[in-house]
Amino acid sequence: MKLVRSSDDHSKQGTTFSGKATLNPRMGAQQEGGVKLTMVEFEDGAVTNWHVHPGEQILYIVTGKGRVGDEEKQWDVEPGDVIHIGPGERHWHGAAAGHNMSHISVTTVGSPVWEDHAPDL
Repeated sequence: MKLVRSSDDHSKQGTTFSGKATLNPRMGAQQEGGVKLTMVEFEDGAVTNWHVHPGEQILYIVTGKGRVGDEEKQWDVEPGDVIHIGPGERHWHGAAAGHNMSHISVTTVGSPVWEDHAPDL
C-alpha cells in the first residue's frame, strides 16, 4: 500500500497545451503498465495538444466547464462527467472558452505521444 498526502504537492506548468495548465501528478504507476493519476487545472480556454495514449485514459471532470474532442466530434463537459478514451485514440481536452476547468486523469501503460496544437475551436 502507498499513501500520498494532499500536502505532497508536485505541481508543474504544462508544456503541451494551448493556454495555461497546471499538472499535479498524484500517483505514478507502481508497476509496469500500472495506473497513473494526475490532477490537471486548465485556465480559461486552455486545451491540450492532440495526443495519443498507449493505454486507456479516464477523465473525471471536477470543476468548471470543459470540452473534449476526437477526430470526429467535440463534447461539452461539466463536473461529474466521466470520459473514457481508448488506447491509441487521438484526442484533446481542456477548458471551455471563458471558463476554467479541472479534471482527474487516470491512465495506464505509459506516457502519451504528444502532437501539434489542437485546432482553434
